[in-house]
Amino acid sequence: MKIDWAALGSVFGVSLIVTVALVGLFTLGIVGLSKRESASAQGGTAPLAVTGAYACFAACAAAVAYGIYLIVA
Repeated sequence: MKIDWAALGSVFGVSLIVTVALVGLFTLGIVGLSKRESASAQGGTAPLAVTGAYACFAACAAAVAYGIYLIVA
């Protein structure tokens, strides 16, 4: 049995980058929702922050769905 170390390293690198990107995107969504909370506490609204947060969560869900599709297909 021969292990292709280059392919293994490539898979590790891509999965690490994708994981960090998804965590960052989810964090941006949480920050957007917290901006809404602070704006509502001050009596205002933050429609751009909420829209951005929902877009971040939708992108996370799409990336997870695509990953599941790649595993199943």
